[in-house]
Amino acid sequence: MNSIMAASSNRIMLGPLVAAIDQGTSSTRFLVFNAKTAELLSHHQVEIKQSFPKEGWVEEDPKEILQSVYECMDRTCEKLTQLNIDISNIKAIGVTNQRETTLVWDKETGEPLYNAIVWLDLRTQSTVERLINKTPGKNKNHLKHKTGLPISTYFSAVKLRWLMDNVEKVHEAVLSHTAMFGTVDSWLIWCLTGGKKGGVHCTDVTNASRTMLFNIHTMDWDPELCTYFDIPMEILPKVRSSSEIYGLMKSGPLTGVPISGCLGDQSAALVGQMCFKDGQAKNTYGTGCFLLKNVGTKPVMSDHGLLTTVAYKLGRDKPAYYALEGSVAIAGAVVRWLKDNLGIIQTSTELEKLAADVGTSYGCYFVPAFSGLYAPYWEPSARGIICGLTQFTNRSHLAFAALEAVCFQTREILDAMNLDSGINLSQLQVDGGMTSNRLLMQLQADILCIPVVKPSMPETTALGAAMAAGAAEGVSVWSLNPEDLTEVTSEKFEPQINPEESELRYARWKKAVQRAMNWETTEPVNNGNEETSIFSSVPLGFYILGSMFMLIGAKYIAGQK
Repeated sequence: MNSIMAASSNRIMLGPLVAAIDQGTSSTRFLVFNAKTAELLSHHQVEIKQSFPKEGWVEEDPKEILQSVYECMDRTCEKLTQLNIDISNIKAIGVTNQRETTLVWDKETGEPLYNAIVWLDLRTQSTVERLINKTPGKNKNHLKHKTGLPISTYFSAVKLRWLMDNVEKVHEAVLSHTAMFGTVDSWLIWCLTGGKKGGVHCTDVTNASRTMLFNIHTMDWDPELCTYFDIPMEILPKVRSSSEIYGLMKSGPLTGVPISGCLGDQSAALVGQMCFKDGQAKNTYGTGCFLLKNVGTKPVMSDHGLLTTVAYKLGRDKPAYYALEGSVAIAGAVVRWLKDNLGIIQTSTELEKLAADVGTSYGCYFVPAFSGLYAPYWEPSARGIICGLTQFTNRSHLAFAALEAVCFQTREILDAMNLDSGINLSQLQVDGGMTSNRLLMQLQADILCIPVVKPSMPETTALGAAMAAGAAEGVSVWSLNPEDLTEVTSEKFEPQINPEESELRYARWKKAVQRAMNWETTEPVNNGNEETSIFSSVPLGFYILGSMFMLIGAKYIAGQK
């Protein structure tokens, strides 16, 4: 009897709890936090399969994504019950998600009409080139004044355009007015709040700002942008703030709990890192790498290849805050590549040990431009390159070069950010899965020549979504007042090499990046039978023709003797 009373008194002491769905590129997680202390109480994670139907294509199954969310919820609730924590104390759920990833489904059947096209996907490269070519001066920043973004394969509008042009089911659903478009947040919220039986079709300002259809000044879908991409506005979700009640859970152990927070993953990490002041910045190391700097309530346009994006809008009547963002396509994905494609490691944790064994790349540089280069170059024709190889180079040097690549790419973005803002960052706040790699964190401090600060609770993305959900009007169990925010304990990595060595390594990296540029062109010259002609390369053509004439000439001279 005493143990039951003790358990129930523990439950009472915990107070309100807030949950977060964190749907990332490689996994889905469900996490539950104490709203008063921000302590993580329990969580569950499920890996997500990616498929690569053709070179440069990256897809995920929308049903698998949804199922993974339900599984994570169920398992976490079971774990909480085992800990004697009453799940009825969960007062709200926040959603944070991989951004830009594009889905279209049928509102009458609730069925996805194609796989989700993942943000990394490159199939739209020819579409992007065609769009850029028809702009005045072939300018990839033609829409930047409205969107804050360059025209790129990265963003949702071109993926949606591809689906409408190439998938018959999508085309038909658009014509019959049954198509619904959304990023992952919209798909999840629609399904969780009832789906075809009254599900709420919405997104938040942070996710909307990554589509190229959203005007970051008016804070709504832009009719001119929709006309430019020829996308009917009726298929778009309603744009809401990042912190308000969107709808209630309609099934599972948390039926009736409001979904009241929604932030794209990088915005969620900015909130979770408490970067609420103009000038504060964070870098998240996930599948990609994303450095965001809060620039306040007026958007700042970059002159150095960064994006202007909506950071958050924490309430219907609250102001929107903006951020400058540097996006790197391949960070954690390089570890997956070394593991799955090359087989030089069996687990991600092995990479740190392998790299630490040598402590240097021995002059080897690895530019992992598998999906072209994102910020600050925005060069879709770049491809991955490993250079500086000698007979001495081994897999440990390659592992070290892979970690350095993540750090060099972050340095390029930080340099651009410092140039845009005119104020140099004095330290970098970091989060994400790769921050558990201590060697990477030390390398990052060495290459940036500033301290790197890592919070002891690494789940800042999920925390940000939980904070937004708990603070929503009608929930109000989480205070976002600066004096009420919990002080986060953290670890600091100080630079340990001299700046001259750091600059030398960085200069070499820049050289390697130039070698990776302009590698891939989307329209090879055909010789009529779908095979690329050797004469499509002018220098090679001259070389072969010249060689032929020399051989004929030599044969003629030999015949004269």
